[in-house]
Amino acid sequence: MSLSNGRHYLAIPGPSVLPDAVLQAMQRPAPNIYTGELVDLTHGLIPDLKKIARTQHHVAMYISNGHGVWEASLTNMISRGDTVLACLSGAFGEGWADVAEKLGAKVQRLDFGKTIAIDPAKVEQALRADTDHSIKVVLVTHVDTATSLRNDIKAIRAAIDATGHPALYAVDCVASMGCETFEMDAWGVDVAIAASQKGLMTPAGMGFVWASDKALAVGQTSDMRTPYWDWNLRTDPTHLYEFFGGTPPTQHLYALRTAVDMMMDEGMENIWNRHAVLAGAYWAAVDAWGQGGDLTLNVADPAQRSHAVTALKLTEPDGTRLRDWLTEHMGVTLGIPLGMAAWDAPEWHGYFRIGHMGHLNAQMVLGVIGAIETGFIALGIPHGTGGVTAATQFLASQVGTVTTPAEAGGCCSG
Repeated sequence: MSLSNGRHYLAIPGPSVLPDAVLQAMQRPAPNIYTGELVDLTHGLIPDLKKIARTQHHVAMYISNGHGVWEASLTNMISRGDTVLACLSGAFGEGWADVAEKLGAKVQRLDFGKTIAIDPAKVEQALRADTDHSIKVVLVTHVDTATSLRNDIKAIRAAIDATGHPALYAVDCVASMGCETFEMDAWGVDVAIAASQKGLMTPAGMGFVWASDKALAVGQTSDMRTPYWDWNLRTDPTHLYEFFGGTPPTQHLYALRTAVDMMMDEGMENIWNRHAVLAGAYWAAVDAWGQGGDLTLNVADPAQRSHAVTALKLTEPDGTRLRDWLTEHMGVTLGIPLGMAAWDAPEWHGYFRIGHMGHLNAQMVLGVIGAIETGFIALGIPHGTGGVTAATQFLASQVGTVTTPAEAGGCCSG
């Protein structure tokens, strides 16, 4: 007998759980890509994608994952030999910086490690030192999926503005878009990128770049632009194939339309609040478990923790033991560590991650918390008692009371 039979819960930080309605929307014959329903549907996505990013500017869609839109954004913003300031708070910021370097940019790294968020004052200091304005773009990751760090995008913009530096401000929102409070225009972001498989609740395979008028103007002189990544046609297309540089991702578009409709029905503020509260339930459970064992949150400061993913550590090899046991016996799969330790290092087996993004609710979160607590007991992993109780008490205190991110325990700032 296995208790894992039934619907498995992939509680990793992307791909996230796909709503049944999204899956059903994809089950249809190939459509006409030149006229008719799909053409209208795709044009209709543009205003709603802008609402999700809270922008009046432009959006380009790609058949791509997040790594692809790293390249798409860079090739439109800079030329070979330009300097990029990469502000790092984990593995994915480093990945974007590596792509810039391989494309021919000079990369100046500000590395803040894996447990604290980017310090806006140090960003300001680096830009003030760039007196000849050789830095063309500042790269920041809103949420690092590996470390679960969340950076204060608004405060970093203020630091850039304080210097009067003309660099573009580009933000990786792959792990945060549709999960965390994000205000592209109000926060002065020039370029934001995201992918379909996390908060946007759509199968992996589509990438998005939102760009300001300033970014489009700067990009006109970029010598890295290629026919496929060039965002000019994609931000102002006439024909459907111009949206995607060729044949569109037909079934993905139906899925995305359904997912976006669900988001518009719920409302972005409600989505942000829901993620904040459900993240708080995990934190309450971890606080209780940590009282009697070695379990720790990777990010100590709640104001710097993501609402979409939580990174944790046990004494190795208990992280791997727990993950394997939950998959085999509980029907729950947690995320492996990424970038927290070398794959062949013993420390790798201490880390694990929980994804809580997109299509999820309180009973799903409580199910994971209950499964983890069961795993601790079954495996003899030292832990404090009452994690499930702490989570339920937290949720009970929030249900019916949360109307704004600030009211969710102040956990949605920045």
